Formats: sequence, C-alpha cells, structure tokens
Amino acid sequence: ALSPQPESEVFEITDFTTASEWERFISKIEEVLNDWKLIGVSSGRPLEKGVYTTGVWEEKSDEISFADFKFSVTHHYLVQEPTDKDGKEELVEDVLPLPMQDLLCMNNDFPPRAHCLVRWYGLREFVVIAPAANNDAVLSESKCNLLLSSVSIALGNTGCQVPLFVQIHHKWRRMYIGECQGPGVRTDFEMVHLRKVPNQYTHLSGLLEVFKTKIGCPLTPLPPVSMAIRLTYVLQDWQQYFWPQQPPDIDALVGGEVGGLEFGKLPFGACEDPISELHLATTWPHLTEGIVVDNDVYSDLDPMQAPQWSVRVRKADNPQCLLGDFLTEFYKLCRRKESTDEILGKSAFEEEGKEVADITHALSKLTEPAPVPIHKLSVTNMVHSAKKKIRKHRGVDESPLSNEVLNTILLFLFPDAADKLADGFESRPSTSAGNNPPPENEDYNLFSQFKSAPSDSLTYKLALCLCMINFYHGGVKGVAHLWQEFVLEMRHRWENNYLIPGLANGPPDLRCCLLHQKLQMLNCCIERKKARDEGKRGSTSDRSPAGTSGDAGKGADHSGDNPDREKEFGKSWESWSDSEEEFFECLSDTEDLKGNGQENGKKGGAKEGSKDPVNYKPEGRLHPHGKLTLLHPGEPLYVPITQEPAPMTEDLLEEQSEVLAKLGTSAEGAHLRARMQSACLLSDMESFKAANPGCCLEDFVRWYSPRDYIEEEVVDEKGNVVIKGELSARMKIPSNMWVEAWETAKPVPARRQKRLFDDTREAEKVLHYLAVQKPADLARHLLPCIIHAAVLKVKEEEALEDISSVKKIIKQIISHSSKVLRFPNPEDKKLEEIIAQIMSVEAIIARARSLKAKFGVEKCDNEEEKEDLQRFVNCLLEQPEVAVIGAGRGPAGSIIHKLFVNAQRVSTVPPLDEELRRSGSLEERRLNAGPGLDFPPPTGREVILRTTVPRPAPYSKPLPQRMYSVLTKEDFRLAGAFSADTTFF
Repeated sequence: ALSPQPESEVFEITDFTTASEWERFISKIEEVLNDWKLIGVSSGRPLEKGVYTTGVWEEKSDEISFADFKFSVTHHYLVQEPTDKDGKEELVEDVLPLPMQDLLCMNNDFPPRAHCLVRWYGLREFVVIAPAANNDAVLSESKCNLLLSSVSIALGNTGCQVPLFVQIHHKWRRMYIGECQGPGVRTDFEMVHLRKVPNQYTHLSGLLEVFKTKIGCPLTPLPPVSMAIRLTYVLQDWQQYFWPQQPPDIDALVGGEVGGLEFGKLPFGACEDPISELHLATTWPHLTEGIVVDNDVYSDLDPMQAPQWSVRVRKADNPQCLLGDFLTEFYKLCRRKESTDEILGKSAFEEEGKEVADITHALSKLTEPAPVPIHKLSVTNMVHSAKKKIRKHRGVDESPLSNEVLNTILLFLFPDAADKLADGFESRPSTSAGNNPPPENEDYNLFSQFKSAPSDSLTYKLALCLCMINFYHGGVKGVAHLWQEFVLEMRHRWENNYLIPGLANGPPDLRCCLLHQKLQMLNCCIERKKARDEGKRGSTSDRSPAGTSGDAGKGADHSGDNPDREKEFGKSWESWSDSEEEFFECLSDTEDLKGNGQENGKKGGAKEGSKDPVNYKPEGRLHPHGKLTLLHPGEPLYVPITQEPAPMTEDLLEEQSEVLAKLGTSAEGAHLRARMQSACLLSDMESFKAANPGCCLEDFVRWYSPRDYIEEEVVDEKGNVVIKGELSARMKIPSNMWVEAWETAKPVPARRQKRLFDDTREAEKVLHYLAVQKPADLARHLLPCIIHAAVLKVKEEEALEDISSVKKIIKQIISHSSKVLRFPNPEDKKLEEIIAQIMSVEAIIARARSLKAKFGVEKCDNEEEKEDLQRFVNCLLEQPEVAVIGAGRGPAGSIIHKLFVNAQRVSTVPPLDEELRRSGSLEERRLNAGPGLDFPPPTGREVILRTTVPRPAPYSKPLPQRMYSVLTKEDFRLAGAFSADTTFF
C-alpha cells in the first residue's frame, strides 16, 4: 500500500540548457570547419590568368546530420603554394576577405572545366553543404532559411572567411544559396533559375537594369559597371565535309581486285564522324557600360569583332570504329560454348552407322600399350572417309564460306599451295624462316611480350583471317568452317611430307602462344618423317656426310636450332623404317629406360657379348673430330651421328615437370628422376660408343662437356713437362648419373636406338589437339595475336598523325598487355580493359583525322600556317578549350567562319525567299537580326557584371558586387553575389 507513495513524488525536470537538434547541427558545422582549419583570415596571392583551368582542384568531404537527415559537407579548393609571408602584413585594417577580392578578379572568367560555382562566382575556395542522398532535396522555404541561418551562425561563431553554400531544391537544378563573412562585411550569394526567360533578360540593357536595381546604390552617378560577355555558337552541320573514312569494300576483298592480301590487314577508323559538334565562344573580356549597345532592337555584339575566340569540340560518344568492332566481335567468340561439330550441324567426321567417338578414340587405339587387337583401323583411312563425308554433307547444306572466299584465304595462308608439285615444298623451310624482319626491330619482337606469334607467321595470319571471317563472312559458323579446313590441310601436309609455311625452323618457340608451338611441333614431326622417308629412298652414295662444326663440342649442338645439326640429323636415319620392330608403342618414360638395355642387348648381338670391347666394327660416324684422339688406343675421335633431343611444347613440359614432381623427394624418387632426365645423355653415349670402339668416359666428356675435363701441366720422372688430364670434381662423385649411364650404355648407333622423339605419335597428338578445339578455345589461343596486330595497326596509324598523347597510351597498352597476356587464361575483365584502351586510341586518331579534314590542314599551302593549324588541331584533341590566335581574323578563325557561313547557307537557303517576300528587303532583315548573319543565333549567352559600391548606405564601405547570367534555349540563371557593410549601415 505504501509503494505508490515515492512514485507520485517523482516529477519531470525540463532542462532548458540542453542543446536542441538545430544547435547540435550548427556545432557540427563548426567542428568540421575547425578540423579543416578554415578558421580565421584567409590569405593567398592574386590569381594568375588561366589558373582555374591549368591548376589542380581538390576536395575533402565529411558527413553531418540534422536530426536523422544526413548532409554531406564538401570543401572544394584550388591547390596553391603556401604564401611566404608570415601573415603579419595580412592584418592590415580594411583588407577584404579573399573570396570578395576573387569576385572582382577578371583573370579567370568562363573557365572551360570547373565546378559550376567557380564559373558563376569566380571563387578559388568554398564549402558546400548538400543532402547526402542523391534523391533527397531541401524544398520548403522555411527549411532553406533554417539552413542559411545555421550557416550564418557557424560562420559568425568561427570567424571563417571561406564562403559556405547550401544546396537547395532538386540536385539537377544546381541551386545554391550561401554566405561569406569578414570583419564588418558580408556577402550574400543568391540565385534565380527559370525555364522560361522573361523578355527583358535576353539582352544586356535589361540585365544591367536588374543589377543596378538589386544593388540599390544610393550614390548618383552610379560607379561604372564593368562587363564580360561571351556568346557561344554551335556548329552541328558538317555537310560540306564528307566523313573521310570509307568502310572497306567487302566484295572487293574476294573479287580479286584487292587480292587475298587484304585478309592480312586489320581495318581502321571510324564509320561515323567522331566529332559531333564545334562550339565557338566569342568573348568580350573587358567592356564598360555604354561602350556597346545590346537591347531588344539592336546589338553591337558581332562575333567577328569579338577580341577573343576560343573553340571546343564535342566528341561523339563511343563512335563506331572498325578496329574496335573487329576486336569486340572476336572477343565475343571466347564466350561461345559450342563445338565445331555443333556449329556446322551434323558432325563433319560422322560415319553412317558409327558414333562420333570413333575418330576421337582412333588415336588412343593406335597408341595404347594394352594388347587390343587393332582391326582395319587407321587414322589416315578415317580422315579420308571424313573428307568424303564433309563434302557430301556440304552439298546438302549451304557452306558458311563460299569456295571463292575459302580459296582466297587458303592461298593467303599457304602461298606454297599454288604450286602443288613436291619440289615447290622443298624450298619452303628456308624461305619461311628467311623472310623475317630483322630481330632487333622492336615491333617485330612484340610477340615475345604478348606471347602471341611473329607478325609474319602462319598463326598470326590465321588469327587475322579468322577475325575477318568472324566479322564479314558468317561469324562463328565461318570460323568453324575455316578451322575445319585448316585442320584437314594440316593432316594432308603431315601425310604427304609437305612442310608448313610461315613457321620458323627448330623446336617450338616457348615465347609464342600454345597454338603456334603446336604447329611448330607438327612441322618438326613432318621434317623428321620426311628425312626418314628420304633416308629410306636415297642410296648410300647420296649420303656422304657434309662437314660440320663438330669441334665446338657436343654441348653446343644441344640447342636444337643449329643448322649444321639439321644437316647431320638428315643423314642419320639410313635404315629407319616403320616396320613392327621399329614402331615403338607409347610407353611411360620409366619403361623406356628399363626396356632400353634389353633392346640394345638384342640388337647389339654377339658384338656386345664379347669381352674385348674393341672387337666390334665402328658404326654411325659423322666425321673425325679433327683435334681429339682417344686416350687409350690413340685413334682419332669421331663425332657420332646422334639423335636430336625431343622438341617440347609448354603443355608437354608442364606435364613432364608434374610427373617428375610426383616422384617425391625420396632417394629412390630422386634417382628415378635423374634417370628419366638423362634419356638423351644415354642415347648420345651409346652413339659415341658405337662410333669409337675402345673409348672411355673421359673421351666422351672431352667431346660432350669439355669443361668437365681438367688438364694440367705436370713434370714427369724424367723432368719433361707433360699434360695430364682428369675428370672434374662433379664427375668423380660416387654413383653419379654420368658414370652410371656410361656403364649401362651399349654401343648402339643412333639409327638402331629407340627413338627419343616418336614423330608419328607426337604428330597424331597435335592433330587430335587441333581437331578438338572449339571456336571459343581457338579465339582464346589467338586473342594475343589479334591484340598484337591491333597494337601494330594503331602504331602504324599514329605514326602518320604524330599525336604525343596517343604515343603515351600505346606504351601503356603494351606494358598492360604484356603483363596480362603472359600468363595462361587471363581474366576477362583485364582483356576487356585492353580492348577498350585500343578502341580509345582509335577514336582519338579518327578525331584527329576528322579535324584535319575539316580545317583543311593538308590543303594549306603556306608552311607556317599549316604548322599553326596542325598545332591548333592537336590542342583541340587534348585541351578542353583552345584559344584561336588572331580571333576571327587568324588562319583558324577564317576557316571556322567559313564553316559557319556554309552551314548557315545550307540551313537558310529554302526559307530565304519566303522571308524576303515577307519582310521586304535584305537590308531590313540585317537591321532586325543585327550583325552576325553569318552565324546562327547564339546557343548560350553569358554575361558577368561587376562593380564596387557602398552598400547599404552612402557612407558604407565600397564593396564588390557581382552578377553572372547565363541564357540557353531551355535554361536561364542569374547568380548574384551582393556584399554589404555590417558596421555602417
């Protein structure tokens, strides 16, 4: 019963000292101004001319809230070097705050690129408070006034002299009100924004009236008002200049006029004019009231008489450009999922009653070690029947590529196909490798940075052809069709021993893309097969060994691209055949090694069984070494015919390194790894033993790795100086690989050894790999080549124009691409970035050409004028606005004038007669229209009025007043800054 008593005594205390939401908001504004150190006297140098355009603008942002409504506070300022003064001189009495001085500064009127408040008020520094969310707006008058009061109180409390603006109404209207305070002075920033213009504001006299009324200056006569006027004219009609870029004639590509060579080039340039408008700004920077007349009846403002002209061009948004389209369409192929068979309809390789799997398994059936009975199955038979099927199939269904196009492309890719004779093919390797540009050429070596292919190679040409076909001849279907033909051509060349043109000799170049490596691998296989077949056909007399540089040591021959090596290799396959005994099945590397000894035992026969090693007859000699003799018998040392090391593509190398890595770190694993890696060494030892009966390991080392045989001069018992040699320290390590291999090696010449490189198996692997590539895989493989070609094209086109900014971008593209393309499977986003960069360069070059054509740079006879025009065009591309030297009377000015006159003529010819009939004589019309009939009515009129008058009373301090007005077709704005004396009023 007692419990309610204490509760009834509790009463609420209203604390009137706690801060309201409004006060908190004001204190937050003050806090931000303090944090940004915007308190106190603002100091700075007078502004130089054009600094608003050339200087750097920065901004800082913070967020504050009024109750739960969020505002963002942003400080915009021009970065300036700090002043050297200590600030003492700044405290001179009566110095106006810096923003008020800026209102009167005429050096930076109409900056081409700046925040709208900079353009309207000429300020170098200001703070804007705006609703944080884009769709929020302060609409009611009371809220606007509340915000302005908050700003005013914050400025008064902190002594901040930086103008503070509040954004009101919807953001798109760009409406601001603001205030700036100084000691005893205040400037109010006000704004009017209308859609429909009242008549009296369309000319200068009306605006002057408004300005004077607003100032309400009690003095008579009023101090003079200074004016800056800018009229902007827009030229949209370039009719008299046809766009200089003609799209390529697609029919001519195939019609024989241009020839197949066109397939090796990428197109370039815009399909539409990349410059959409030219804006001419005519400016009168310093006029005083009364000098010019501009009212609703008459105007003195003739653009031809304006002392300053400046021009800016409006670029078309993403103009359609040929190279960009080619790249984009080719890149889209990478996203396709279909296989070649799905795209071309029923499988091209399908037989009537069989599954498609048959062809794909043919290879494994041929090569798998399991004792599967191989029926009448041979890849060659299958492919011949496949060819028949394709032809049959194509008869029914219309082929994506016409025979004409296909033949043109195939002749371009395989120029040697023109002469079908085998002799024609004999000379190919030397010519294909011999027509490379000099390797020092930086552009030629780009392929190694991009991991593409040399610009004269078959792979590169194929990429260009596929790109062209994808764009002009049937898209993905055309690509699939050409690829199928290409694979059949590869098969045909392998079977008939025709070398593939456009590929450098030697093993696959790991700096190139995988597809290029595969084709080089196939060429290696064809070369070996061809040499073997010739060896079988040719008589022994034809094979007398040519002299080679064997003295250089075997180590030097190991690179595989030594031409002498090729020669000796060509002679080495005298008795190879594809009989059962010689065709080795696909064994793992370890099995190869295990089987090696037994096989050699079989082949060596009784010779190896004999105890005396010198009993057997030397075999497989290439030529005498010349300098070295065997240590023990003292006979000349012979360089043996050896097997070439097996060429490898990067995917095979990766596979091999995975296998080796899986062997682990145990002693047994390490031993096995060493044996697998020394298959080539073992083969060379066996060849050496066969060529040099009675030799020892030291002999082999002296030839194969001379640095591992150390010779010293020693004095013998008789006092004579003799040379004594011994193996190096690494060769003496117990059970090292060389000693082990030497002991297991039997004297077997290269021709009877197991092949280190089974060309038949490797060729079939490559052909299978090519056959299963989908168009998307193909596009991925060849995209580096296309990017490489595009970069070369852009470089070539830029060289004609010489634009410094483009040179920089091209360098960036090259460094960016080389980082992205060097690794397998680059990210799509990064590839898109590269393509976008190339497209931007193409657009810049197209713009330069468009402007050159419009300003008639090439037609100009006077060299000096030509240079001026060229400079002017380059500036237009790189700067937001360019001053025209000599205004309307300079060389560029007169061309611009002509452009406008021609455009006016085109637009006014039809209605001109009616106008004359209606309004009487042409003279009357000139009077009515005022000067500038050569120009259309101005699209924009900007006026800045400035004066310094005492306000609000005659005895107040004279302070700066400024009003900016802009009038366009759908928009009228007045932005005024009116200062008042807060001490004497």
